[in-house]
Amino acid sequence: MKSIAALQAVVTATPFDSEPSDAELDAIETEMPAILADVVLLDAQIMTIDRTPTELDERRIRRARRRVLAARRELANRSAVVSLSGGAA
Repeated sequence: MKSIAALQAVVTATPFDSEPSDAELDAIETEMPAILADVVLLDAQIMTIDRTPTELDERRIRRARRRVLAARRELANRSAVVSLSGGAA
C-alpha cells in the first residue's frame, strides 16, 4: 500500500502566512462600496426568505438592487478611467 504523506508535503509545503500586499488592500478598498451594497441586498433578501415580502420589503430589495447597480457602475467607470489614462488616476 502506498502512503500519501510524501504527496501532502509537496502540496502543503508553502502555506500562506503573509499579510495582504498594499495593492491587494487598495483593490479591496476600491471595491468596498460594491461589496457593502451586495451585503445590503443579501440582507434584504434573507429577511424575506421564509415569508411573503410586504410592500416595504419589496421597496427595500428594489432600493438595494439599485444601490448594487450604482456601485458596480461606479467601479466599472473608475476602472475604465484608470485604463484609459494609462494607470495613473
